[in-house]
Amino acid sequence: MTRLSVLDQSPVPEGSTPGEALRNTIDLARRTEALGYHRYWVAEHHGMAGLAGSSPEALIGSIAAATDRLRVGSGGVMLTHYAPLKVAESFCVLASLYPDRIDLGVGRAPGSDHLTAAALARGGTRLGIEYYPSQVTELLHLVDDTLPPHSPIQGVRATPRPDEPPEVWLLASSADSAAYAAHFGLPLGWADFIAQVDGAPIVEAYRDQFQPSERCPEPRVLLCASAVCAETDAEAERIVSAVRAWRAAGLRGPVPAPEPTPDGRPDPAHDPARRPEALAVQPGRRSIATGSPDRVVERLSSMVEATGAEELMVVTICHDHEARVRSYELLADGFGLGAAAGPSPSDAPSEATG
Repeated sequence: MTRLSVLDQSPVPEGSTPGEALRNTIDLARRTEALGYHRYWVAEHHGMAGLAGSSPEALIGSIAAATDRLRVGSGGVMLTHYAPLKVAESFCVLASLYPDRIDLGVGRAPGSDHLTAAALARGGTRLGIEYYPSQVTELLHLVDDTLPPHSPIQGVRATPRPDEPPEVWLLASSADSAAYAAHFGLPLGWADFIAQVDGAPIVEAYRDQFQPSERCPEPRVLLCASAVCAETDAEAERIVSAVRAWRAAGLRGPVPAPEPTPDGRPDPAHDPARRPEALAVQPGRRSIATGSPDRVVERLSSMVEATGAEELMVVTICHDHEARVRSYELLADGFGLGAAAGPSPSDAPSEATG
């Protein structure tokens, strides 16, 4: 059975506030944990009115506190913005508070415009991507407390030291980033939902080139795909029509509501997905798996099979929070997750009560 997980970009629906969007993230984490989802990651985006998650490490703590067994992490921290020591310390704090539950997913995309990226960087100058491998090397040494004698910061320690360090993942939407994951012996999070290339041959190359490490003896692949699932194909298409246009417009502004006809179906004449600006970008982006449960499960299963991924992570953006929750419920049922999900630790009987 495919292990299911969640990537949450904390979308801000039109007519709501960022605070409500972040509370929706915590609510979704609780409810997907009850459904049996394994992992819950939050993304990093800056300067985008439609996405509220600008600080994954801050949000991770709130999610972990509100749940019992979910692995919680970043999908991801954009390392080129930050000093590796600060990232290591933030996640060592989280791993100390929530042992064996924290994931540190690292990426190199800006997650912002160039001016915002420069403002985030120390001294106002963001490091180029050519420094990314050395940043990853330093981060891994700091997380593991293994800085070599020749390190320019030898003697520095990332504190506090957790009993179990965070699990480090490298995120990728290109062949170069996947090759870094293979080189460092790290599990790979393949971001199919933003990749502009077929991931199957890249994932295969990752496995072929993988250098075993103590933290990850064998290659591991998590596939992240975009999906919107509803009771019927028509309802799913109605939900996703506005999302396509919103993505086409560069995620500017809050997530708009779909424009239904009186019978609730999308009107082709007013479908935002059919507007010229939406059609212009669709060939350059991975599509959203959309439809009834059977249809979406079939599509996602074929993607998992093509890449051989051990885990499927799904990102779902809807204007309506309950529609988003329902999408994850239908996917859980479609993949047979409910049958395998055991009680959370808070539901298990204590020794005192038997």
